[in-house]
This record gives sequence, structure tokens and C-alpha cells, in this order.
Amino acid sequence: MEPAAVAFDLDDTLAVTRRDRETLLTESMRAVGAPPRSRDAYLDAHAEHLTARSREPVFERLLDDVDTDADPTDLAAAYRSRINTALEPVPGVEEMLSTLRERYRLGLLTNGPVIAQRSKLRALGWADAFDVALVTGDLDAGKPDASAFTALVDALGTDPAETVFVGDDVTADIQGAADAGLVAVQVGYPDGPSPSSVATVHVDRADLAERLPAIIDAL
Repeated sequence: MEPAAVAFDLDDTLAVTRRDRETLLTESMRAVGAPPRSRDAYLDAHAEHLTARSREPVFERLLDDVDTDADPTDLAAAYRSRINTALEPVPGVEEMLSTLRERYRLGLLTNGPVIAQRSKLRALGWADAFDVALVTGDLDAGKPDASAFTALVDALGTDPAETVFVGDDVTADIQGAADAGLVAVQVGYPDGPSPSSVATVHVDRADLAERLPAIIDAL
């Protein structure tokens, strides 16, 4: 079936931070007087709150087993500010999105709290870059749950089989999209996940803007 829509993951697919997120997390925790926690610990806490409105529950979970008076609300604000300041588009993707939107419905499905993810879109100037932009904080479940992808195709008004989903995470993006019946395109990068056999196509992030329109045309 010829594609009718192309949808994307956000973090590490379309946008990256100029500084590594472990450093940004450490700086944010230091700024509010919280003891350092690892990026892995943060990601575990984040995974428990994919449908939260803000990162406050994430940081409450991260701090609940340490002795600190740090305020999770202050920590969420400090981290959000640092992430948004460091965020930048993958080279060429803004023009690529404009090109794709001329031919296809354009979507976004990103895991995370509403406030955090919407603020990233505003920081990037992408608040109106997509026909549909869904944040799992507004949904009943996050990726890879099939219901998240069902919400995406319902909002796009397309069938799963005619919807391409582009992402980097093997489980959340690629396996999740494929299990929901979408066509999965995996984005790779140095030190990123290994290529998944479930993906229909693999593309290096450095080549994404140049290669993806032709990849979509060939599906």
C-alpha cells in the first residue's frame, strides 16, 4: 500500500542535544541541591511515567530513595530549561519535514510528559510543523503500546499499513510500530541501538534528511 502519512519520534530521531544528557541531568540536580543520580536511573523513572503531565513524578521517583530536601518541581524546571537550551534539529530535517508535508500527512508521536515534550517543540519552533503531534502524556499509554500508535493513525486519518513511522528506539519505536501494523523505519547513529530485523528500512541519522524522502517514495 502506498504511504499516505509519515510520522516520527522526536528525541534522538529529529532532534538532539548539543551536550550529553547525563551532564545536563547532573547540572540540574546540582542546581537544586539534589544528590547526583545516573541517567539510567532517570530513564527507569521516566519509563514509569510516560503518561504524566509533567516530569515532577519522574523526579519524585528518582529522589524517593535518597536523603534530600530538593523539590521535584524545581528540579523538573531546571532540567527542562537545560534540555531546551541544548536542543537542536538534526541537520536538514526542517527542510525535509516541509518537503514531506507537501505529499503526505505528517505526524509526531513522542514518549514523555506533556509539559516537557510540548516545550521542546516550542523551543525548536515546531509547534505547527506537523499535522498531528501527540505526546503520550495526553494518552492512556506510551510507546510501544499499540494504543499509542492507534491514537496516532486515528488522528492522522490513515490506515496503519499506509503509515510510516520513523524512530530510533528498537522497542518503543520500531517494534511498537511494527506490532501496530505501521511500516517501521529505524534511524541509526554511533553508539545507538543495533539494527532491528523488524524495521523495513534502516537509515543513518546523518543521512536522514537527504535519504528519507526517496526511501518513502520507494515503499
